[in-house]
Amino acid sequence: MSAARPLTTLRTIAVIAALPLLLTACGYGSESTDDGKQTKVAADGKKLSTDEVRIGYFPNLTHATALVGVQEGLFQKELGGTTIKASTFNAGPSEIEALNSGSIDIGWIGPSPAINGYTKSNGKSLRIISGSASGGVKLVGDPKKITSLKDVKGKKIATPQLGNTQDVAFLNWIADQGWKVDAESGKGDVSVLRMDNKVTPDAFKSGSIDGAWVPEPTASKLVAEGGRVLLDESDLWPGKKFVITNIIVSQKFLKEHPDVVEAVLRGSVKTNAWINANPDKAKASANAALKELSGKALPADVLDPAWKSITFLDDPLAATLDSEADHAVKAGLLEKPDLKGIYDLAPLNKVLKADGRNEVEDAGLGAE
Repeated sequence: MSAARPLTTLRTIAVIAALPLLLTACGYGSESTDDGKQTKVAADGKKLSTDEVRIGYFPNLTHATALVGVQEGLFQKELGGTTIKASTFNAGPSEIEALNSGSIDIGWIGPSPAINGYTKSNGKSLRIISGSASGGVKLVGDPKKITSLKDVKGKKIATPQLGNTQDVAFLNWIADQGWKVDAESGKGDVSVLRMDNKVTPDAFKSGSIDGAWVPEPTASKLVAEGGRVLLDESDLWPGKKFVITNIIVSQKFLKEHPDVVEAVLRGSVKTNAWINANPDKAKASANAALKELSGKALPADVLDPAWKSITFLDDPLAATLDSEADHAVKAGLLEKPDLKGIYDLAPLNKVLKADGRNEVEDAGLGAE
């Protein structure tokens, strides 16, 4: 493959380097949580090329492929005698750190952290090997303060963190309105406040923010607190699809254990098929997993609308990842990156072909 060139500017390096500190300040933390989820294997399960595969994901509905696949044993069924050890994360940078350090092998993650992780390592740390979810992001506002999209100007709007996928999308949307905001400080025609999704509903309820551009289920939590959906990000994309969650793998693990990677991908494909064929059962399964991880299930008035806004799919929607990188460049958070080689979809396409399904494209960004 052709290695990515080190195009990141000093300013970008400063932004990326500051992310873990920002996350800690906002309550995200930079550490993972070992959720204790080590699945049981069948007595006659055939072990693959390693005893254990360590996977990481967020306790979010946009990561429901991982939540449901682990909860229902669909991954373990494909892995046979190789066990799964699962860890959960609250932010992309900490998951990338875990992948780079070897603490996890495979992870579910948003596009911006995947892009940052790939470019920061000069194309040596990870590969995107599958898609997982599309959609599930909304701009929600206080109807007493914001009655139309033009009213967003001059208001205080929250995003999850500086430079994360939703933050970049909102900054891009602001620019498209002809408004100006300094990306790093968040100051300008709109006040962009970066805060943990966990505290955003309380901030909204107290009136300290006027709205938020956030993923599910946070968006639906704001609606339950009296907010109104001003914009569904899906409406801004061709075909109403854009990548919100990818599956990434350490290049080292992919090279050393291709059989395990393929087994996880089979599990992912079968999980997504099961989710789409059994939406109510899958929704309940995801909520049970969230309750196990957080101690509290989502109420129906949050869970139901949130679930409906997310599409679970295997296609990584590679062209939209390239566009999201362009948005980060436009916002001034990233110099144009070389993403050639960020994808290796050969294992996924092998699985899809064996299942009689169409192969997916890498938009010219595949490994050679």
